[in-house]
Amino acid sequence: MTMNLITGKAGAPHITSSDQGAMQAGLVGNGNYLLQGSDGKFPAVTMQSANKALIPVLNLVIEGRYARVTAAETVTIESGVTGRNRNDLICVKYTRDSNNIETIALAVLKGTATSGTAADPTVPSGSILNNSGTVWIPIARIPISGITDGTPVMLVKQLPPMSQLWDSVTLTKSNANWDVNYRTAFVGGMLIVAFHASRLNTDWNAVREWEVSPLFTLPTGLKAAFEVHCAAVSNSSVGLHGVEVQAAGNEIALRSSAKMTIGKGGWVEGCITVPL
Repeated sequence: MTMNLITGKAGAPHITSSDQGAMQAGLVGNGNYLLQGSDGKFPAVTMQSANKALIPVLNLVIEGRYARVTAAETVTIESGVTGRNRNDLICVKYTRDSNNIETIALAVLKGTATSGTAADPTVPSGSILNNSGTVWIPIARIPISGITDGTPVMLVKQLPPMSQLWDSVTLTKSNANWDVNYRTAFVGGMLIVAFHASRLNTDWNAVREWEVSPLFTLPTGLKAAFEVHCAAVSNSSVGLHGVEVQAAGNEIALRSSAKMTIGKGGWVEGCITVPL
């Protein structure tokens, strides 16, 4: 029989980690994700000393498996060489033995030193979902320039909580020069924002195209997957083609399409769809 009622009573143990992992991967995605901590923030790897990287308490979903770093832990980074550059990867190393016993541990993949631009080391192939015996999951890059370790770069995607993914999203108004009213709708991986912004305090004088004036900041964990622009309208002389609204990173801003002025009391309104 190939069909199982996983969460039904079977009279004998029948739920495996693969069952739970497959369900969680189906819900959140097949990739590797960082969950926010109890303080509402996404933790990050830091350098504790020249050769010690500090991995804080982390909650991860790695190819459907839920894993935790329950107490801060350090890993050793091998010293660099003067005049050479190197990238090391801090990874979660997953193993499955012949008895299907699964374990994870933090490990470092050492890169190759070079006099030019450093590249990440090759990550061995493998997939938990495909029952590989060993899988390496990079969570942070340590860039090393000479004998100096740089700031760690988090590689695992941030997965915002469900509380931020309902039909509406609360935005932070990031510019005191605009009085902004807005509505949002979250549909799948798309955030739709409709807004009306009235200019306060001073004129906005854009002396050239592509100047920006911020309107909103997206909540922690949400950012545009790529930069997008949409036409906006205004009651000033800029008309339809003089001003746009753009989303880049975690910021939504107005952007001039040419030299233009929106005077105090002028307004701009529009709508933008932000791919997350």
